[in-house]
Amino acid sequence: MKVVSSFVQLFTKMLSALSIVVLSSQMALAQTGKDGNVVTIGVILILGALVLGAVAVVGNSMVQVLSVKVGNHTNGEVVDEDLLASKNHVLKKGLNIKLKGESSSEIKKFHSSRYAVMPFNFNNIAPIPKMIVEVGQEVKAGQPLFYDKGHPNVNFVAPVSGELVEVKRGPKRSIAQVVILADKDVEFKALNSPNIDEVDRAELREFLKANGGWPLFKQRPFNILPGVDEEPRDIFISGFDTAPLAGDMAMKINGRFEAIQEGINVLNKLTDGKVYMSLDGREGAAIPAELDHMHGVDIHYFDGPHPAGLVGIQIHHIKPINAGDVVWTIGIQELITLGNMFLKNEYRAERVFNIAGLATEKGGYYQSYSGADLKEILGEELSDKSKRIIAGNVLHGLAKNEDNAFLDFYKDQVTCIDEGDDYEMFGWLLPQTMRPSASRTYPNFLFKDFKYQVDTNTHGEKRAFVVTGQYESVLPVDTYPQYLFKSIITRHVENMEGLGIYELVEEDVALCEFVCTSKQPLQKILREGLDFMMKEV
Repeated sequence: MKVVSSFVQLFTKMLSALSIVVLSSQMALAQTGKDGNVVTIGVILILGALVLGAVAVVGNSMVQVLSVKVGNHTNGEVVDEDLLASKNHVLKKGLNIKLKGESSSEIKKFHSSRYAVMPFNFNNIAPIPKMIVEVGQEVKAGQPLFYDKGHPNVNFVAPVSGELVEVKRGPKRSIAQVVILADKDVEFKALNSPNIDEVDRAELREFLKANGGWPLFKQRPFNILPGVDEEPRDIFISGFDTAPLAGDMAMKINGRFEAIQEGINVLNKLTDGKVYMSLDGREGAAIPAELDHMHGVDIHYFDGPHPAGLVGIQIHHIKPINAGDVVWTIGIQELITLGNMFLKNEYRAERVFNIAGLATEKGGYYQSYSGADLKEILGEELSDKSKRIIAGNVLHGLAKNEDNAFLDFYKDQVTCIDEGDDYEMFGWLLPQTMRPSASRTYPNFLFKDFKYQVDTNTHGEKRAFVVTGQYESVLPVDTYPQYLFKSIITRHVENMEGLGIYELVEEDVALCEFVCTSKQPLQKILREGLDFMMKEV
């Protein structure tokens, strides 16, 4: 915006100069008794031309600045202005929640003794999948462990090598965890990956289904495992995260840009549409240059508060999902795993995840594998009833304990905060501690850079579901969320479709749940609505 400011200053100075010259010429000519209109008009025309020239120069500079930002400035040539504007999205709605307890900027290698694959991490598979290997059998990383009865040719594979030591069951004999006692040195199954330049789409899809590549994707609508016969209109990747304490995406990528590029090459083979990647367009964002120059991907930039980093919000502003559309999404680290399946002929479920929050002393970045046992990092903190360990962020995550201590498949963040089981007397009337809030009843808006220490206390209980307009202020999507949620509760199918249920998943509305005066479980309501619509359609 410095260019705009310079333009305003220049324009103001020129108008001032114009006024002074006109007045001076009028006064001088008035003293001589001559008509000054002709001279005045001439001066105005000359200065007007100068002003227009300045506008053109400054406008061209602004376009060049914008073109550099989106990586399209080459040899002094500037691409189409409308195209540049369409790739830069500035979102006004949302809310940044700044918390204390950021992760230290150091990556520690961590190899736990146990890893697990958990069927409940995948929304639309049966609770009792069909096991391929038995307890006591040795497996290699990338070897199939089980498949879903509804997707019989889609295999879920081992993240590491070792011995399958336990199939832990949950309610109604469902399978909660498939646990592997890991080898010290991981052995990888050779995948016999096809040449990505020569393979056709049908063969590529079958290879991914057989070797663990299919579960790396999520399908929208519904945020589910992609249908075995579905082809995506487009594929979307979010290259940054705006959630509280999400950490630095460059740290999580950890220099694995070659695998990202190869992953993008694979994505282009899977769709007739486009592959989109969204990058951080906020002021001061440090975007790795390698991401800015990826080939075969349409790069967009997003500037704004959370949830600007969520792929669902990005899809809405790039190319919305209409009735009948199917798109796929993939996380940046899942994309790296996909790329390495072809670069290294191995299924490498490597993950760099960050542990954050004031309730732990183990904060930092850890390099491990999907399904790592967090108990071996956090120790007694997992059993401490005064702390809440969350796989994910404070808005959208899953509580962890000693019985469920493994890193979830799609998560690359663990947050540790205090349990909010202590109450403030008259806290709703006279808050005794600073807390994040969207309400201007609190003076938070005066301290935009203040970082809060939070706990799980919701400071209230479920109340009447009243219309407040709060959701619209934090959800940058063209819909009426309050009416959408009420349509879900009443199972009004036409209204649910018309109000855009197909565009949203739980994480997209997590901020709405945070600001909700009625304390409604909006993420749970939306999930129930999505499950209902899957059966209806």
